[in-house]
Amino acid sequence: MIVKYNLFAGQNLDRLSALSDGLFPFAMTLLVLNLHVPVSSVVQGESNLRAALIAQLPRLIPYAMTFMTLGIFWVGQQTQLNLLSRTDRNLTWIHIAFLMTISLAPFSTALLAEYLTYRTALVVYWLNILLMGLMLYAGWAYARRAGLIKEGTPPEVEAAVERRIRIAQTLYAFGALLCIFNTYWSIAFIVLVQLNYVLAPRIRFLYRL
Repeated sequence: MIVKYNLFAGQNLDRLSALSDGLFPFAMTLLVLNLHVPVSSVVQGESNLRAALIAQLPRLIPYAMTFMTLGIFWVGQQTQLNLLSRTDRNLTWIHIAFLMTISLAPFSTALLAEYLTYRTALVVYWLNILLMGLMLYAGWAYARRAGLIKEGTPPEVEAAVERRIRIAQTLYAFGALLCIFNTYWSIAFIVLVQLNYVLAPRIRFLYRL
């Protein structure tokens, strides 16, 4: 009897989670490379150093944004993995593709940090977030169709996972559209969305997002 390799490949949830746990902190660490120590040749005193550090403040905004973004998506992926009874080859590759979008975050963040007032940079940053959301959604949708979710998981929980991604991506898209007026408006709105998901304030409307 010939056994098809694809029928038993990529079925270890623990290894998939371990890969995620390794890549996320690596991507988060790379973000700090967008912050630069002031060049000693231009620092002639305390006032020069303070001015150089203040000049770095705009770069802290994309850094903080992306750090929160990666944290939010890590929680989202781990929530999904915790609700799975098993995985298969297809779902494993969907999540690997999701991790590829995560690995792009340092680039899109560096671009935005360098060109904070450019709409193109903001759109590229948003597209990175969109790809993260699409791949995370695709993984969950496939898991539901393939019957990979743990038995006994309430339908409301399954629906809540999908709803969370849809609402978040809608809010991020609205934030990106604000760059028509000003990229700072986009950044401010995206930061507010991220803070809501990080802090989860127990305000009835916001808590449901």
